[in-house]
Amino acid sequence: MLSFEFAVLDRIQADLKGPVMDLLMPAVSALGSGGLVWLLLAGLLLLLPKHRRLGAAVLAGLALEVVCCNLVLKPLVARIRPCDVNTAVQLLIARPDDFSFPSGHTGASFAAVSALFAGRSRLWIPAAVLAVLIAFSRLYLYVHYPSDVLAGAALGVMAGYLGTKLAQAALRRKAGAA
Repeated sequence: MLSFEFAVLDRIQADLKGPVMDLLMPAVSALGSGGLVWLLLAGLLLLLPKHRRLGAAVLAGLALEVVCCNLVLKPLVARIRPCDVNTAVQLLIARPDDFSFPSGHTGASFAAVSALFAGRSRLWIPAAVLAVLIAFSRLYLYVHYPSDVLAGAALGVMAGYLGTKLAQAALRRKAGAA
């Protein structure tokens, strides 16, 4: 399995590497660092009265994703990054300090997309495009294996869906108490 994953990563390096992608992919990846773009989106939605429920759902999905990914799975699996195995690849970003599995950038991205989709917001479409680009950037930058990205996407979808359900239940409980 690992040889297949390195074959995918090496194929990306061989076929897509170039000056434009070398500038674009670190910038795209940076949008997902710490879930920054998704936290900003959730904050903006929370500020708009008409979209507060959606903002709460995105925030809840992101919170679930970070707990599952960064606090539970990464330390439990403790998978080293591909750039630590194949040190011949020159990194375009600082080497991440944590473990590889699953991809937190991808998880956060798909948690936000899933919450937007579950909340029936058309924002899920451009968010999904950005999420896919962020996920791909992690492969291009050689800091995640394909299975890290796939697991991050699956985890994110589940976290976004559950976050939406939790936010809806909390809002219903609050409305019932008022």
